[in-house]
Amino acid sequence: MAFSEEQIIKIANEKYHQGLATFDYSATNSALLVIDMQDEFVKPGWTSSWIPEATRQVPKIKALIDFCRLSNVPVIYTVFSKTHEFLDRPQSGSFMPNRFPELGSDPSWFTHGNIWQDLKPEAGEIIIHKSSYGAFFDTPLETILRNMKKETIIISGTLTNCCCGATARQGYERGFNIVMGADVTATYTEEMQTAELNALRFAFAKVQHSEEIMRTLASNR
Repeated sequence: MAFSEEQIIKIANEKYHQGLATFDYSATNSALLVIDMQDEFVKPGWTSSWIPEATRQVPKIKALIDFCRLSNVPVIYTVFSKTHEFLDRPQSGSFMPNRFPELGSDPSWFTHGNIWQDLKPEAGEIIIHKSSYGAFFDTPLETILRNMKKETIIISGTLTNCCCGATARQGYERGFNIVMGADVTATYTEEMQTAELNALRFAFAKVQHSEEIMRTLASNR
């Protein structure tokens, strides 16, 4: 059987924009990741890394967190902080354009990893202190999820096209089912958001809005 170029491109384009992964998930086998919703990214104007859309999404993320807590879905947080005197970072990081050196920096930024006040963890919830974009890189996250017997990771937080996307890809490569929250992940612009969600939708994750996620968790307990 031969396939034309037009057939292949048409199907690929449809999957990129509208594809939906076919795995199922439930409250029993899922965990929620809240990626880097810390002061440096969420507190308005405090650092050059502020993501205005992340600030606007706080109520939706809080609603998803509260729903997961009521549904016995573990909530796991990640933050950038000062780990190992900053010697555990990928060395090429300082060369990347996303650091905005023209806006200046402050040594107090990304030191303590304080989670934004409206999204504070409850007692017993885990906080992963990470040193790069993906939450699996040099962290115990995979071991924690395996010990919890969780197969599906629901991703919220920021930045969609850096830390959230890297975590989705790393999770996929480790055999987890990935659910990407379309309206509870944030980056700088709609263009960046759409491009990353389409890339993840095509090959790595089930992309859904938070209301769809909560409906699924509620119906599959």
